[in-house]
Amino acid sequence: MRKLVDGRSLASARKHTLRLLRTKRFSLETKRVIETIDPVRFGQIRERYAVADPGADWPKYLDLERWIGINIRRIHEVELDLSRPKCILDLGCGAGYFLYIAQLLGHTGLGLDMDRLPMFRELTRLLGVRRVVQQIRPFHPLPDFGKKFDLITAFMICFNNHKMPDLWKVPEWEFFLDDLARHLTPRGRVWLELNQEYDDTFYTPELREFFESRGAKIEEQKVVFTSGLRAPASTSQVRR
Repeated sequence: MRKLVDGRSLASARKHTLRLLRTKRFSLETKRVIETIDPVRFGQIRERYAVADPGADWPKYLDLERWIGINIRRIHEVELDLSRPKCILDLGCGAGYFLYIAQLLGHTGLGLDMDRLPMFRELTRLLGVRRVVQQIRPFHPLPDFGKKFDLITAFMICFNNHKMPDLWKVPEWEFFLDDLARHLTPRGRVWLELNQEYDDTFYTPELREFFESRGAKIEEQKVVFTSGLRAPASTSQVRR
C-alpha cells in the first residue's frame, strides 16, 4: 500500500505510460542519435581538435558515445521526451548536443554561449543548433531574443564564477533570476544544474534558502523552477 501512495512511484508510472504512448517519436538511443550526425564532417572536426587524453579539457566533448548518452539522460530528466513541442533556451550550450537531441524530438531551441572555442562553433554549426554569442556576467541582462521560452536550461554551470573567489551570492542570482523571468512564458520552467565547488558543496545555505524562496525544488546540484519564477515571499527572509 505504501508503494501505491508513494509520490515517486506514481510519477514513475506516469512517465512510463507517457513513453509508451509516444512510441512514434524519435528513438532516444545513443547509437541512433549518433547515426544522425554526419560522420565525415564530425570526423574532420575530431581530426582538428582531438587529443589522446583530454581529461577535463574541451576535447572531451568529442567522445560522442559518452556525451550523447549524458544528454539523452538530461532529456529524460527534463521530460522533453514526454512533452509537446517546446521552445527552449539553453545557457552555456557548449557543443549543442542537448538542443540537437531536443530538436530530433520536435522541439525548437536556441543556445547561448561565448565564442572562445572554434570546436564548439563548428559542432553547433554541424548540428544545426542556433546560438547567440554572449557571456553571462553578474548584473548584466541577457540579450533580447525576440521571443519567450517554455523552458530555460543550464547544465554544469560555470557562468556563476565557478571555483573563483567572486562566486555568485544571493544578489547576483537574484538579478539573474529576475532577468530570466522576462524571457519565460507564463508557466515556463527553469532547470539549473550547478557545478561542485572546492568545498564539495553546490551552494551556500543562504543561497539554497533564496532559491527555495523563489519556488525552487532542489535536489543536490539541480535547482528546478517548475512554473515560473516567483518573487520571494519576503526579502527579509533571505540573508544578504
